[in-house]
Amino acid sequence: MTIAVDTTNEVKAIARYVRMSPYKVRRVLDQIRGRTYREALIILEFMPYKACDVILKLLRSAVANAEHNNGLDPTTLVVSKAYADGGPSLRRFRARAQGRAYQIRKPTCHITLFVAPALEE
Repeated sequence: MTIAVDTTNEVKAIARYVRMSPYKVRRVLDQIRGRTYREALIILEFMPYKACDVILKLLRSAVANAEHNNGLDPTTLVVSKAYADGGPSLRRFRARAQGRAYQIRKPTCHITLFVAPALEE
């Protein structure tokens, strides 16, 4: 089921430098993209992934932005776009045998979430 969205009134929220792999964040974002605010809240509340906490906070921020800055009603909002881009990786080294060091990359990501009001049909 697809919901028609008014893209002219899109409101966004961004979480930057989240200490999580963008690959793991995307699997959660794929589940809430195109859903209403209420459905997305329920899905995020019961999914077992660590990324859900960050995305839930970001979703609430985007809805608060829409409500406060644009005067939109939260009950009509839909997650129109959601994506996670890679951020800079923290580089660490692990000691290995015979004095060697192996590099460990700790990835970060930037999560962007757009909400927009659904069109009445």
